[in-house]
Amino acid sequence: MSDTSTSSSSIASEFGTFDEEGNYTPREVISDDLGMSFEEAIAGTMVEVEDGQMVNGTVVKIDKDEVLLDIGYKSEGVIPSRELSIRNDVDPGEVVGIGEVIEALVLTKEDKEGRLVLSKKRAQYERAWGDIEAKKEADEVVSGPVIEVVKGGLIVDIGLRGFLPASLVELRRVRDLAPYIGTQVHAKIIELDKNRNNVVLSRRAYLEENQKETRDQFLNNLKVGEVREGTVSSVVSFGAFVDLGGMDGLIHVSELSWKHVDHPGSVVTVGDPVKVQVLDVDFSRERISLSLKATQQDPWQEFAEGHQVGQLVYGRVTKLVQFGAFVQVGDGIEGLVHISEMSAHHVDSPEQVVTPGEELWVKIIDLDLARRRISLSIKQAAEGGELAAEYREHFDIDEAGNYVQGEASAEAEAAWSEYYGDDAAASEGPAEVVAAPAADNAVADVAEEPAASE
Repeated sequence: MSDTSTSSSSIASEFGTFDEEGNYTPREVISDDLGMSFEEAIAGTMVEVEDGQMVNGTVVKIDKDEVLLDIGYKSEGVIPSRELSIRNDVDPGEVVGIGEVIEALVLTKEDKEGRLVLSKKRAQYERAWGDIEAKKEADEVVSGPVIEVVKGGLIVDIGLRGFLPASLVELRRVRDLAPYIGTQVHAKIIELDKNRNNVVLSRRAYLEENQKETRDQFLNNLKVGEVREGTVSSVVSFGAFVDLGGMDGLIHVSELSWKHVDHPGSVVTVGDPVKVQVLDVDFSRERISLSLKATQQDPWQEFAEGHQVGQLVYGRVTKLVQFGAFVQVGDGIEGLVHISEMSAHHVDSPEQVVTPGEELWVKIIDLDLARRRISLSIKQAAEGGELAAEYREHFDIDEAGNYVQGEASAEAEAAWSEYYGDDAAASEGPAEVVAAPAADNAVADVAEEPAASE
């Protein structure tokens, strides 16, 4: 009761009195009741602000270009829309709401129009720097939504604008960054410079740290020489990366094909399923070297198994050099006809005998599988020899021992008929290729094309 009485008495003495019947008599106001001037009393209710000061206030108005904030100053503070958020081109209504209490930084007490200009973005930036610096020092993880795709990477809202390079978004480089907009990402801080307003993040470092145990286990299970199935994840100028289901391995351009490869994209494309052989596992650098060609038939081995020195093969001249000509005699197989093996007569330059693109018979005079070299001869082909196995089915041997073209198949006859017409086919069909007589199944003169190439 005493507390209540004391409270009532206090109220009565400060604001007025009540009589026994409950009638209220206001307190009499005297001239010097404030103990100070009216101007001083008004000034005493206002906050003092300085440029760069952090203040708290209540949002009282939201326009499309600015927000008004009541901080108890003689006038309301103005937050331009560009100073509301680290995001560009935002709707102020999406950032703050009427009646919301927010923190802002004083940019200027009085601009050209006499306004108090504030920044919510700068206040957020100053607060965030302290947190970011502490997390960098402690090697902690930061997180935030991706708000922009910029040249070379992403912008992540971590209280300030953090730059996440494209090469550090995933364990492997990502080409399309658009799907990351709006997603929440975790990353490590790898560079921090407040003077340059520079914060560089790495999501890959975060992923590597969290997946190290998994990666170690994956690498330990890989065996050199084993064949694995995977999917091409990216194609670069020096090769192709293959997702093996836990980590990526690299197929160097030299391991893509037994043939010469000008660009990896001519052999594989992103998304292709491939079967590869593990060439090397580098545990310290966590790198896997793969080979695609090792899982395919070696054309040189295949050629060597089906051909022998002394056999005749049909080829196409691919390139002329000072000392001879290269002739393609199989898929990805080229041999050299030295200038001394071009003709029985003296030859000053290869152009005197052959031209690029020309097709002709050559004889294998040397076959070195280890060095992947084949020596060929045009002049010895003209002297005769045994046809390689793949050509024998196209030729018959007549009673005189000559190689002659076999009978044309029904399909070939139909093709000639369609090209020349029924009447012309009978008279203008391909002539038989007849070789001169030669002992022991040798071909004496086979300079004409076989029927298969007509």
